[in-house]
Amino acid sequence: MKIKTPITPCLWFDGQAKEAAEFYTSVFSDSKITNVSHYPKTGQDKHGHEPGEIMTVMFELGGQQFMGLNGGPHFKFSEAISLCIMCENQREIDYFWEALTADGGMEVECGWLKDKFGLSWQVMPANIAELIGGDPERSNRVMQVVMSSRKLDIAAMEAA
Repeated sequence: MKIKTPITPCLWFDGQAKEAAEFYTSVFSDSKITNVSHYPKTGQDKHGHEPGEIMTVMFELGGQQFMGLNGGPHFKFSEAISLCIMCENQREIDYFWEALTADGGMEVECGWLKDKFGLSWQVMPANIAELIGGDPERSNRVMQVVMSSRKLDIAAMEAA
């Protein structure tokens, strides 16, 4: 069955959904917060949220819609899910890397990082499939560069 609306990822936060949405929309230029909803007075959820607390924040990053849910401390982000940013050049990789690791984010490895909310991101060149596909020997050389890196270096990957 074909769906009529795009699939919207829901990101679970412990009270920081609005702060996260504000941060993400400040990093990505073509982005915006589109809606904020609050927990109602009636029908309280089983996690004890107070009426009037922010429940969800809908936001768009580059045309992709997301929902931030203030669900509580029960679930945390893991590397099982990451958001990929396909960058056209090293300047874009550098920009997103610096922005998303700022204020408590951390570099991981192989082009992966965690932002200050614990969400995993992959910041990589848009031509990654070309660089690691095709010739197995070249693929091995490129993967050696990737595996020994934190932030990816397009020139080093292309030189491999």
